[in-house]
Amino acid sequence: MYYAILAYHAEGVVESWSEEEDAALMAELLAVNDRLVRQKSLGPAARLGPTKSAVTLRGPGAGIVTDGPFAETKEQLLGLYVVDFPTLDDAVAAARDLRRVNPTAVYEIRPVALYLPGAPLETNGE
Repeated sequence: MYYAILAYHAEGVVESWSEEEDAALMAELLAVNDRLVRQKSLGPAARLGPTKSAVTLRGPGAGIVTDGPFAETKEQLLGLYVVDFPTLDDAVAAARDLRRVNPTAVYEIRPVALYLPGAPLETNGE
């Protein structure tokens, strides 16, 4: 089953890190990524750009584009991982490894249904 591990953090804290601090954290996170790749459990992963570069599309018809994220929150979604594990507990264990490296981040784990061209939709047993 596929799970999304959504990585949240206070964007101001992340932006306050020096290049060296950020590089050191990324090296540790990539070590976890490498282990998940060896286990054949890691799918796409991404580090999102800053929310100040984001826009939101909402409203009727073609919608209106507004600056910034949809909601003002203390923590922002800064990245995500797609993992493939048999159980939610296994996905939580992977998120714990990521949190061990980045203990001030918050990780949300959620089942994912993949939409692949030409393939039937997955139901994840739900």
